Amino acid sequence: MSSKVYFKYLMLAVFMAMGFVVSAQNKKPNIVIIYVDDLGFGDIGVNGAIGVKTPNIDKLAKNGLNFTDAHSSASTCTPSRYSLLTGSYAFRNNAEILEGDAPLIIDPNIETLPTMLQSAGYKTGVVGKWHLGLGSGKIDWNKRVAPGPKEVGFDYSFLIPATGDRVPCVFLENQKVVGLNPNDPIMVSYGTRIEGYPWGFKHPELLKMHTDPYHQGAIINGISRIGYMSGGKDALWVDEDFPFMLTEKANTFIKENRNNRFFLYFSLHDIHQPRIANIKFVESSTMGPRGDVIAQMDWCVGQIVEQLQKSEILEDTLIIFSSDNGPILDDGYLDYAKELVGDHNPGGVYRGGKYSIYEAGTRVPTIVHWPKQVKPGTSSALLSQVDLYASLASLLGNDIQKETAPDSENHLDAWLGKTQNGRTLMLEEAFTFGLRMDNWKYIKPKDEVVPNWIKNKFVDPGFRKKPQLFNLEIDPSETINVYKDYPVIVAKMEQELNKILK
Repeated sequence: MSSKVYFKYLMLAVFMAMGFVVSAQNKKPNIVIIYVDDLGFGDIGVNGAIGVKTPNIDKLAKNGLNFTDAHSSASTCTPSRYSLLTGSYAFRNNAEILEGDAPLIIDPNIETLPTMLQSAGYKTGVVGKWHLGLGSGKIDWNKRVAPGPKEVGFDYSFLIPATGDRVPCVFLENQKVVGLNPNDPIMVSYGTRIEGYPWGFKHPELLKMHTDPYHQGAIINGISRIGYMSGGKDALWVDEDFPFMLTEKANTFIKENRNNRFFLYFSLHDIHQPRIANIKFVESSTMGPRGDVIAQMDWCVGQIVEQLQKSEILEDTLIIFSSDNGPILDDGYLDYAKELVGDHNPGGVYRGGKYSIYEAGTRVPTIVHWPKQVKPGTSSALLSQVDLYASLASLLGNDIQKETAPDSENHLDAWLGKTQNGRTLMLEEAFTFGLRMDNWKYIKPKDEVVPNWIKNKFVDPGFRKKPQLFNLEIDPSETINVYKDYPVIVAKMEQELNKILK
C-alpha cells in the first residue's frame, strides 16, 4: 500500500471516529413536500381536531416531529407558494392571489428550490395545484404552455393550472392539456364573457353547489367557477376524481424514480373550495363537505407513505407535511362549513385564519418525518416555510449565492429536531404585516376599510389604526393588545419590520 493510499484511509478512519462522515443515503434523502391547501392548525387529529379523523397524518406525527409554531410565509396561497419555491418574501415580487390566466410570477432566470435540487442530482416533480401563473401573457391553452414548471426546475409536472374554482378546468401534464381534442380548442377569459359553458348567474338550476357572485362564471361538473371558458370538453376534469388522479400521478413519479434521488412537491387541492368529496369519503366526518375533504386529504397522505414503503425508500425519505395558509370556513361556496363546524376549531386556540394577519393565518400544521435522522417528538421552534430553501441547501452541502433566496435562513437543526431554537424574528404576510420576536407578536397599523369581499368571508384581516402587540406566551389567542404597556418593544419591533420591508 502506498503512503498516499494509507494516509487516505487513515484520515477516513479519523473522520468517521469524530462523526464527520455520514452515509450518502443520509446526506441526500429523497424529499417529499406534501402541501395541503387551507388546512388549519387544529384541523388534524394530533392537534385536537373534533368531528374528523386523520389517522395517516397522526401516524406521520407519531413517528416524526410535530411542530407547534411553524408557519407558512403568508396567509394566502400564491404568496406562500412563491416564498416556498424561491426563498423570497412574496411582497418583494408583489405576489398575490392570481387569476387562472395570469403569467408565471417566478422568474425563470433565478435559482429556485427545484433547480437547486436538480444541481444536487435530484429528479424533480410537481403534482397538484400550481397557482403560480403560466406563460408570459395571453395563454394559448391548445399548445404547450410556457414558461411553467419546467422552466423553473421541475423535470415533471401534472397540474391543476390555478385552483379548483377557476377555469380552465383541465389538467396539464408537462404543460400540455391532458386529453385535449384539437378540433375542440379551449378559450378562457377573465374579463369579457365568452359563450361556451353556461354561466352560474344565468343557470342556477344547473348547480350542485351554490356560490357567491364571484364564483358564478362557467359551470363545469355542476359547479360554477371564476372566469369563463369554452371548448376542451374531452379534457374537463371531474372534481370527485382529484384525490385518485393526483395521488396516482404522485405515486407513479415515486415508483419511476425510486432508484434515483428525487424531490416531489405534492400540492393537494384539498381542502380548498369547492369542497367536493368523492363518494368514498362522503359523510366520513360530522362537519359536512369540509370535514369530508379533510378525511379525503388524509387518505392521500396515507397513499403516498404506503407507496414509499412499497418502494422500500420510506426510511430514506424526508417528508415535510404542511399547509399553504390557515383555515377558512366560508370562501364563496355554500357547503355549510360554518353551520356544521360544531365544537371543532380549525385554527386551534389561535385567532384568525386565511386572509388574516393573526396567528391562525400562518401558523399551520407542520410535520417532519425522516426515520433515519428525525426522532419522534414535538418542537416549539419558531420556523417559516421561506427557510426550507436554505435549510435543504445546507442538508445537501449546497452553497447559496448572495442574490439567491434572499430571505431564507438555514435552520436545518431545528427542522430536524436537533434544537428548539428557530428564528429570532419572523415576518408574517397578509393584507398587512406582522412580526414575531420570540413570544411577542407585533402587527403593523393599517388605516383602511376592510373590503366587502373579506367581510363576506367572516374574516378579521387585522386592520387597525393603532399598533397591535400581543404576548403569545400568556395570550396565544391574541385577545389583549398591550402595545401601550410596552412602548420599547413596540418601537424595536416596528424598526425591525421596517428593515425587512425596505
